[in-house]
Amino acid sequence: MTRMDIVNIKPFLAEDLGSGDLTAAIIPAHITASAQVITREAMVMCGQAWFDAVFNELDPQVTVTWRVAEGHRVAADTLLCTLQGPARALLTGERTALNCLQTLSATATIAKRYADAVAGTGCKILDTRKTLPGLRLAQKYAVACGGCTNHRIGLYDGVLIKENHILAAGSLALAIQTARLITSQPIEVEVETLDELHQALAAQPERIMLDNFSLADLQTAVAINKQIPTRRSQAVELEASGNITLDTIRAVAETGVDYISIGALTKHLTAIDLSMRIQLEVRR
Repeated sequence: MTRMDIVNIKPFLAEDLGSGDLTAAIIPAHITASAQVITREAMVMCGQAWFDAVFNELDPQVTVTWRVAEGHRVAADTLLCTLQGPARALLTGERTALNCLQTLSATATIAKRYADAVAGTGCKILDTRKTLPGLRLAQKYAVACGGCTNHRIGLYDGVLIKENHILAAGSLALAIQTARLITSQPIEVEVETLDELHQALAAQPERIMLDNFSLADLQTAVAINKQIPTRRSQAVELEASGNITLDTIRAVAETGVDYISIGALTKHLTAIDLSMRIQLEVRR
């Protein structure tokens, strides 16, 4: 997934512009301006393509010059980019462009913190489907930009069998068996106990999610998985999930699980504090 494949700025502008920017209309059309965007806090840069797309859609005469690279860490009070072009377009696009940049940079920044927390363990941090409506692909791009890994994009590109699916299907084994008949997509099943883990291992899904396991039970699950002979060319992957924070994630990763899924990457966001300063160009 690349950023240019998933940028669709039109809906974001439509909800803000409606029939037109009444306030910007007070500025004569011929007036030009320059602007600077500065971050007030440390962050991981993410969302440049969305920012650029806002102004390209409003007026292609606007030029954006980036001073930092996508995916790079930057300190507070860093100049992120400069802009130049028609004042109306800069004023109209300011909020939408900053909204995209502050949200995606926030996602990338928290993802980087989680990725750093497990560095060297061999464990990968996964995102979830707990994303902001309309921003699924953009936030998943930001997660990857911050150094974490995307789980399935939606309900169509992977099977995740949870407790309610098992109840409706009749049993864990039957749920996996039926899934094999209807799709070739990878199959993951959620378990809540070591007994359910044994049942899942016998059914051979591609991955097993260990939901709210204690550290001791995670270690036991990893040991059991290594002991179970598999008919597949690769061992079943193990994913830990449930109430895992930055304070506890290192210990979870050190149990030997392959993945840890963190909903907070995309749902517990505090937007990055950004400032866009506009200066009108005076003509004599």
